[in-house]
Amino acid sequence: MSAPFRTRTDGIDLFVRLTPKSAMDRLEGIETSADGRSHLKARVRAVPENGAANRALERLVAKALGVPASAVSIVAGGTARLKTLRALGDPAALAKRIDTLGTPAP
Repeated sequence: MSAPFRTRTDGIDLFVRLTPKSAMDRLEGIETSADGRSHLKARVRAVPENGAANRALERLVAKALGVPASAVSIVAGGTARLKTLRALGDPAALAKRIDTLGTPAP
């Protein structure tokens, strides 16, 4: 299983599968697809029109990682379900936070 992110010198690139028009905004842990690649599952209430769902995803991920919303942006997959988000900050701290997101709650 691969990690759902790739480290960079200034942060991380996070791979996310987004489901818009959900009942609530939440991150649902890490999932591995059939090709062996991992991604973080996310749901947002916003609809996928005029970038609303993408902005909601950026805010949700920023809050979960403990970084300002301006530090998270979509760099690939703007109109696709599978997206790559870039989060700026300390790569080690961000990676540790993502690992805790993937741990199921007791």
